[in-house]
Amino acid sequence: MKSNESLQKDVQDAIKYEPLLHAAEIGVTAFEGIVTLTGIVNTYAKKIEAEEATKRVSGVKAIVENIKVHFGQEFRKTDNEIAADVLNLLKWNWEITSDLVKVKVEDGWVTLTGELRWNFQKVAAQKAIGSLLFIKGLTNNISIKTDVKDLIEQKDIERAIKNNWAIESRNINVSVHANNVKLKGNVNSIFEKDEAGRLAWNAKGVSTVENDLVVVYY
Repeated sequence: MKSNESLQKDVQDAIKYEPLLHAAEIGVTAFEGIVTLTGIVNTYAKKIEAEEATKRVSGVKAIVENIKVHFGQEFRKTDNEIAADVLNLLKWNWEITSDLVKVKVEDGWVTLTGELRWNFQKVAAQKAIGSLLFIKGLTNNISIKTDVKDLIEQKDIERAIKNNWAIESRNINVSVHANNVKLKGNVNSIFEKDEAGRLAWNAKGVSTVENDLVVVYY
């Protein structure tokens, strides 16, 4: 297992390597695999990029993310203006059925609700809105309601996980009940955990994924 100092430096290097974060002042502390991020950035995209860069570092078991988004009053948009930007973005995104998504904006924080048929649509909405300037945060509460009646093929999910180069650990158990998938076992990084969850969501007919994989770094 990496020492706290070694893990801290690896995360700091990963964050500094990202072009978006070159000038960002982000504090990093590490203790027994738990990494805490602090600091202030001027866009929500930078906040997410710091988190994603940290996930890709081996030895990170969990992230405590305390980065704040702050921009000067002269650059701030009203909640009405942000809501209009979000609705326009959803309207022109071909991956998303925009009339099924409800939007709430409160003090710069965007909350999405509603129902979509596929998880990739939910992810697409989050990525698109996350790139907007002048938002402080994003909560994605969109639920997935599939109209696919076919049984979920457990073997297809297992095969997709096994064949994915990014997932080194093979100690992953997949179980299926109705439209729900549960993942249990151990992986080597948060990135692997997220990737296994993404592959489970890709299966036809999935409404929920319980990702109970535990990050264990050796």
